[in-house]
Amino acid sequence: MISVDEALARVFALVSPLPVETVPLRQANGRILAAPVTALRDQPPFDASAMDGYAIHDAARPGLSLRVIGTAQAGKGFAGRVGPGEAVRIFTGAPVPEGADRVVIQEDVTAAGDRITLNPGLDEGRHIRPRGQDFRAGAEVTPRLLRPADLALLASMNIARVPVHRRPVIALIATGDELVMPGETPGPDQIITSNTFALAAMVEEAGGIARMLPIARDTEADLRMVLRLALDADLVVTIGGASVGDHDLVGRVAEAMGMDRAFYKIAMRPGKPLMAGLLQGVPMLGLPGNPVSAIVCAHLFLIPALRHLAGQPAQAPARLRAVLVSETGPAGPRRHYMRARLEPQTDGLPHITPFGLQDSSLLGVLGGADALLIRPEGDGPLPAGSVVEYHPI
Repeated sequence: MISVDEALARVFALVSPLPVETVPLRQANGRILAAPVTALRDQPPFDASAMDGYAIHDAARPGLSLRVIGTAQAGKGFAGRVGPGEAVRIFTGAPVPEGADRVVIQEDVTAAGDRITLNPGLDEGRHIRPRGQDFRAGAEVTPRLLRPADLALLASMNIARVPVHRRPVIALIATGDELVMPGETPGPDQIITSNTFALAAMVEEAGGIARMLPIARDTEADLRMVLRLALDADLVVTIGGASVGDHDLVGRVAEAMGMDRAFYKIAMRPGKPLMAGLLQGVPMLGLPGNPVSAIVCAHLFLIPALRHLAGQPAQAPARLRAVLVSETGPAGPRRHYMRARLEPQTDGLPHITPFGLQDSSLLGVLGGADALLIRPEGDGPLPAGSVVEYHPI
């Protein structure tokens, strides 16, 4: 068995960022910008009013009377010039007319016909957003994960298409005669397949494209057929069949098809029978069949590998700190990822409580967890109040 850290390093060695494609901005959310892009215009592109009010030329003082000579609104500015004794009715976002150097907010004005009088207690602000206050033409957006706010920024720069790394296609293959799809009627010795649904959701949430392939039955011919269907994906993920029983065929069939194995078995729980390698040049992960083991391994290995394929740096999942609520026993010889629940605190680290039942088949426990409490290999008993590390899930 190898360590979790060594296994993750070997997984990262199997994958590299995918090629770049140029996509419409509407399709760029959650993608990795692959090259810098530059603004094509200033923002705002002109001095703009920050408030509804009146654009004036004169020094503002209470009692000043001005003649209103026109209106400026967003999308339709005032074409003339504001001179002494004059004002232009202006609305938020409108270009500030030539000659005006201040916007008096409408609450500070008394209007009568085509004249206004400035009230006592004037607001002192200019209420003008200068041209280029947000950014200037030529400003760069550097490579990063694009979020909704980034799309708004790029759109305001008048950028319609962006270079991004291609979204990884992840082929998911459940294996075993015991499995049927949800909605089907299982036989007396069968169960409903569940892992692929969680894994597909995780893949899509992380920005990948999930392909759920047919369940591979426990024959070499059937497994070989389904694996061949997956070889146009960027990463092949099998679920189950990676242990050493007579019906655990994944390793045997994959090696017969030319897989170069990177490792098999990790010093962790749950998830010891994890396998990885290259199958005819395509990275492959063989996840355990137990639901919790498969999903925990996906958090620790599949999603980091997917993110690296998508253009992000090769990084392990975030490790955060929390305070242990109740004492726990020793961890044992393998790193233990205990399903746990977090309780935020207003005055310090969150509190974390591991569930009493940690069996790798208990999806109900996993469904109630929002953290994996990390117990290092050989870690002894921990008293309540200990500061521990965890992965958010």
